[in-house]
Amino acid sequence: MDVAHNATHRLQGGSVSTDTGTDALARLADERVDHRFKGLPPDADGLTVGELTAQRRNLFSDGFATPVLALSAERLEHNLALMESYTARHGLAFAPHGKTSMAPQLFRRQTEHGAWGITLAVPHQVRVARAFGTRRIFLANELVDAPALRWIAAELERDPEFRFVCYVDSVRGVELMEAALKGNGSRPVDVVVELAAGEGARTGVRGEAECAAVADAVAAAETLRLVGVAGYEGEVPQADPDRVHAYLRRLVELAVDLDAAGHFADADEIVVSAGGSAWFDAVADVFAGIPALSLPVRKLLRSGAYVSHDDGRYKEVTPFNRVPEEGALEPAFRLWAQIVSRPSAEQAFANAGKRDAAYDLDLPAAQVVRRDGTERPATGVSVTGLSDQHTWLATTAEADLQVGDWVGLGLSHPCTSFDKWQLIPVAEADGTVVDYVRTFF
Repeated sequence: MDVAHNATHRLQGGSVSTDTGTDALARLADERVDHRFKGLPPDADGLTVGELTAQRRNLFSDGFATPVLALSAERLEHNLALMESYTARHGLAFAPHGKTSMAPQLFRRQTEHGAWGITLAVPHQVRVARAFGTRRIFLANELVDAPALRWIAAELERDPEFRFVCYVDSVRGVELMEAALKGNGSRPVDVVVELAAGEGARTGVRGEAECAAVADAVAAAETLRLVGVAGYEGEVPQADPDRVHAYLRRLVELAVDLDAAGHFADADEIVVSAGGSAWFDAVADVFAGIPALSLPVRKLLRSGAYVSHDDGRYKEVTPFNRVPEEGALEPAFRLWAQIVSRPSAEQAFANAGKRDAAYDLDLPAAQVVRRDGTERPATGVSVTGLSDQHTWLATTAEADLQVGDWVGLGLSHPCTSFDKWQLIPVAEADGTVVDYVRTFF
């Protein structure tokens, strides 16, 4: 699982640079292991990440300290391959949302598995991706910050192969972008009109007439180029299949109307983009019916949580539950904690808490218990709460749980799992750690 595996011959012309990007990723292996990185073996201090990787230590028997978060090597690869085949089968370009992991090594692997580019949400994330050579970035957000816009303009000027697209949803926003970008580079910044998912939803233009006004404002700007439309169906109020399909049809109709009005005359292609991790089957359904337009259409899906999937929210809402014949994602995260207190027959405490586990959508779930090298189901053990550094466990008479046991916890919501760990071991099924994923939040 070398992070640069086959990068040079697989990524020519792709979304990640094969020179500076590969160099920057390779330098991650030179970083020294020390107190900054939770869960790693204390006796590994001073080793480089590359040296520690080469030792192929076992997560359970070679000095890792609890709590420690691990990614399953096999499940990670399965998820990457599944979404590659899914998007190819449905004729979708793929720009998975990088805010999920903020891990350039995973950006590279997503690109190796067919991703057109990487989606991001804020300028800092764009800077991280560019530092590791990402050439195609879709910013699924409005951008009116003048210093960030000037930096984007400088990047576009510096690198002719850099492709950047971001949202616009107001005339005022267009005016602020124009003011920041004037005199800063010769390449226009590509933008797409964001259509809101409904009244009371998040960002985006509420009505089609307002969309036309925003498109007119972009046409009048010297520094911007309108290249498409976008939205996020996950914000549809009271979302169900009918409402989500209806919103996505509105998005397609908006692209058709703006094209008929000549708003994409300066573009090379028309981008139509949507897709979180709960409704990408609806995106595939509706985008399959996009009619021929004046330019080639890039049907761009942005789902990001798939890379690790989870044992909670996304396990419940993944579209593969509705279309099981298309495959199934597998939860790749497991947080290992140790029982440090067993004050009664009905209660136990493990040494992981809010600083270690995602808890914004669901509490972790106790899955397995390890003792003396043997793993078994966590029968009779349930998570009832989290403190900063403790997991509260309720135990029934069936629970065979002792101080010192390791408990494997399943997590909900990948986006707030990755951001608590700077260096995450990637372990094979037998516990052999074959890689370490560095995050940048």
